[in-house]
Amino acid sequence: MDGLIKDLVDLAIGGADHNDRQEEHGERSWADLVSGDQDQDQPRPHRQQQQQQQTQWSNSPEKEERWEEDSHSYTNRPHQAVYRPQHEESQSQNFNTGHKVKEDQDEWQTVGKPSRRPQKVSEDQDGWQTVGKPPRRTQKVPKETWQNYKRPSEEQEYSNEVEIGASLNPSEDELADLSKACDKLWDLDLNRLVPGKDYEIDCGEGKKVFQNEDMAEGSLFTWVSDDVFRRPTFARFLSLLDNYNPHEGCKEVVTYEERQEQASFIEEISRTAPIKYLHNYLTSKGIASGSYQDFKRMITNLWFDLYGRGGTSGSSSSFEHVFVGEIKQSGEVSGFHNWLQFYLEEEKGRVDYQGYIFPRRRGETPDSETQLLTVQFEWNGVLKSLSSTLVGVSPEFEIALYTLCFYVGREDNHIQLGPYPVNIKCYRFGNKIGSVFPIAES
Repeated sequence: MDGLIKDLVDLAIGGADHNDRQEEHGERSWADLVSGDQDQDQPRPHRQQQQQQQTQWSNSPEKEERWEEDSHSYTNRPHQAVYRPQHEESQSQNFNTGHKVKEDQDEWQTVGKPSRRPQKVSEDQDGWQTVGKPPRRTQKVPKETWQNYKRPSEEQEYSNEVEIGASLNPSEDELADLSKACDKLWDLDLNRLVPGKDYEIDCGEGKKVFQNEDMAEGSLFTWVSDDVFRRPTFARFLSLLDNYNPHEGCKEVVTYEERQEQASFIEEISRTAPIKYLHNYLTSKGIASGSYQDFKRMITNLWFDLYGRGGTSGSSSSFEHVFVGEIKQSGEVSGFHNWLQFYLEEEKGRVDYQGYIFPRRRGETPDSETQLLTVQFEWNGVLKSLSSTLVGVSPEFEIALYTLCFYVGREDNHIQLGPYPVNIKCYRFGNKIGSVFPIAES
């Protein structure tokens, strides 16, 4: 018995030493910006190691590709990519098989099962792993019209145009101040959801970005009203999410039907106030043509044109990266900054919400009313140690906001969105959006 106890003690000490060694080789990045001095107890890397890392980066040919996921993520856990496509080419041509869900006879999409049993990890035929916590409420996403979105744009029915009034024309102050223009977009987001009425979230417990513990007992989203998925811009946005293979480096093949979905989405949001304001703003700045049709083509090209990421041409787009998310070859989640995608993936059991990141300003603990969150989660077993998302905003608002910051702003855009001081971080990839996302300001 004494020998057994001694062996257990030695094993525990060895494990602790191993964890200490991992922390000694950690790095600090966006965590400093988000968590502030709450993370002062985290050990810093040795100066020589920092210099070596900086030298390696400055000599890297991919310096331009240092986006949020390269410089702002941290984990003490090894990343393990769970998504393993068996036939990459065939999956890239028809990746909606990666989003298989059960449909009933009424053409509703069943997402999530209300099971209270311990979490089970299972793998479907497409190599995806179900890893999330069971949702608190089984919901069905109405998708009876989604197939119609694949038809040519001129054969579809759209919402009525928003009347063009003085409020859709930028003032001189707004043209001179990007923050005021973005705040105006917040006011024009007539489709923004109301917490408690249209949806409910449970933020769980907070954590530092360096902590590994799962601080959320359940899902982030408790429920979302079925009516939300019937709103035209929301429904058309959701229909786009299954068009992509999130495995970075897999070449995307865009079908004719998927292009029609893109055109239908752009046409739908172009009838809303935020997009009309965006057009008037960019026209006043001489960035966009006065022709609304030319402007819609400009927005389509910006968000949906394919470019290379992960060493493969035509493997990514601004829309895929920012809103859908990608899994890097190194085993990290990149992009994925949209709340609707988060909700659907969480309901399918692919997202495991692990808690919010402590805000830099003390006393500002997020609650069910908060619409700007910094969180940590796993997607298909791959960690996203730090991610920020605007919750409940409409797709047209995010497209307008990020497009405006890309064309008029800089890498850091310190703005005001309603009650939230925000930095819209915008990374460029040539004439495309490499990544764009919000960071809560202190």
